[in-house]
Amino acid sequence: MDILYEDNHIIAVNKAPGEIVQGDKTGDKPLSETLKEYIKAKYNKPGEVFLGVPHRLDRPTSGVVLFARTSKALVRLNEMFKDKSSIAQSSVAQSSIKKTYWAVVQGKPGQPEGRLEHYLTRNEAQNKSYIAKPGVKEAKQAVLIYRTLAVGDHYSLLEVELLTGRHHQIRCQMAAIGCPIKGDLKYGAKRSNPDGSISLHARQISFIHPVRKEPLTITAPVPDDSLFAMLAHDVQNNANKV
Repeated sequence: MDILYEDNHIIAVNKAPGEIVQGDKTGDKPLSETLKEYIKAKYNKPGEVFLGVPHRLDRPTSGVVLFARTSKALVRLNEMFKDKSSIAQSSVAQSSIKKTYWAVVQGKPGQPEGRLEHYLTRNEAQNKSYIAKPGVKEAKQAVLIYRTLAVGDHYSLLEVELLTGRHHQIRCQMAAIGCPIKGDLKYGAKRSNPDGSISLHARQISFIHPVRKEPLTITAPVPDDSLFAMLAHDVQNNANKV
């Protein structure tokens, strides 16, 4: 495990592609159970270890996952992660938690940066979301902000800030503008990644510590992937030139 941050109340891990955060029908061992074993051994804790899961990442994605080590922290983090009902009228995220993703997408967006607003419906049987018209039954508003960080010959690296948290939101909205995420066959990518992952990475999470009430930002290194690394290197080079 790649532990990014740890204290008495919370713990953050850089999830690898393919890992599941919580148990599911596959029966595969989830990251939450591995973390419980780690905490139990490190701190010599007797009995069952408490570990709350305030948010999750899709199995093929990577990046920061935040867990709660106390019930007090879990309650407060759950509240922070809730979507705000006023998001439709807001131009800036009102949530106490800011979630930033990096995505390698096919081609490049028509505009180097922008705000995407769609309505999404979820097909449970297919485990897939679709763009819908406003007013469609059970359609939920999805809002994100993106900006282009680097452009290659066939792919671009985008930074995405989620203003809402919908099922497969980034995957669906990127596909809707003709830029599916690399490796994401479900949403129109041309080919799969060798390891079955998709090139979507939860890069950073910023929030107020649920107990200490101090600002905290946790950043996850990019995956061990040659294209991701090359585009991220371009971002760093451009930053150094400024």
